[in-house]
Amino acid sequence: MFEKGTLDKQGDLNKGVPPARERDNSSLAGAQHIYTVSELTQDIKLILENTFTSVWLEGEISNFTHHLSGHMYFSLKDENAVINACLFKNVNQDIRFRLEDGLKVICFGRITVYGKRGQYQIIIEKIEPKGMGALQLAFEQLKNRLLKEGLFDASHKRPLPLLPFSVGVVTSATGAAVRDILKILTSEAGFLRIILRPTMVQGSEAKYDIAQAIAEFNQYAQVDVLIVGRGGGSLEDLWAFNEEMVARAIFNSRIPIISAVGHEVDTTIADFVADVRAETPSAAAKLIVLRRNEVLSSLREDYLSIINLINEMLTSLNERLNLLRSSPAFKHPLRRLEELQQDVDNLTHSILLAMQHLIQVTEQRLAAVIEKFHALNPVAILTRGFSITTSVEGRIIKRADSLKKGDWVNTRLASGSFKSEVKEIDNRSGGV
Repeated sequence: MFEKGTLDKQGDLNKGVPPARERDNSSLAGAQHIYTVSELTQDIKLILENTFTSVWLEGEISNFTHHLSGHMYFSLKDENAVINACLFKNVNQDIRFRLEDGLKVICFGRITVYGKRGQYQIIIEKIEPKGMGALQLAFEQLKNRLLKEGLFDASHKRPLPLLPFSVGVVTSATGAAVRDILKILTSEAGFLRIILRPTMVQGSEAKYDIAQAIAEFNQYAQVDVLIVGRGGGSLEDLWAFNEEMVARAIFNSRIPIISAVGHEVDTTIADFVADVRAETPSAAAKLIVLRRNEVLSSLREDYLSIINLINEMLTSLNERLNLLRSSPAFKHPLRRLEELQQDVDNLTHSILLAMQHLIQVTEQRLAAVIEKFHALNPVAILTRGFSITTSVEGRIIKRADSLKKGDWVNTRLASGSFKSEVKEIDNRSGGV
């Protein structure tokens, strides 16, 4: 074995390089030290680790794998070469952007050798996206992913209540945001019940606190709308409102949420998911007050319209009443009754006359009918000297040839009747 050393700028060992050994053709094994694979790999590893104790490396990620253990394995490549890379769990759990194939990064780490495969690799201790800050990249990656899932769709936005009676506030209890919100709501909408759930709004634990606060308000179910936010700050200060956990808590809320994070120029993932985005916490409070004022203004207009309508109806009814008061019926009520009694008498007289005329006409028509009836009555004909002869069976004899000698016939006169036997028949018309 040789003494370990470091590479100079020309790539040679400064020290520890074993002197060149002359080849002994008679006994090669006796003249050379024979390494095992493990020994050689260990020596190479020591040389690399002692030489490249820390390096900055730029490359493009490929073959990315997030192992079940939590460690990340991938390759870094450029146009001409590739190197394996490892990012252990205790380091990668603090990375806010997502590593993926094709992402160009700048890494800081140390070079080592993975002996079991005889491969050199870089153990990464820090990693940043090239050309874009880590937080900005994480923001864009999460935004695009949630957009594809539909968390920003307008169809999922819940309308704010027209006239809320209780408001929940999720923010820091000591920041300027809560003071601005309370000042506006208490001064311009004093009837509102305001419930503050103090939360952390900055730091690694803030996302858990904010998501838990939203869940608690939904479980409480006694507020009509939620304001979730904080005052302005840097991208890192506002990062809790860019966390996926907070975004999903807002999306899953049954209570409408107004996102009020930072200043007007600040935009967070929470703003995209929330039902309504307000530029500032003060704007969120004013939005609630504005809707309340709009409802009250509309109610006032309706009230005035109803009052005007009632006044118009009262005026019209009063005019009609005055007309009735001035009519003769109200001034001389008995006079009108007398006129009506006269009308009834006249009508009664007319009816009686009409009935008498109708009776007379009816009697005349009846007499004419009776007279005509008498004229057609066979009995009346008999009184003028005519008679009716019938057979024994009661058949009227109209023709003499319908009889024969020896037939008996009945003859009816105007008064009485008699039977006779046919002795002779004369069939001549008008014969005796």
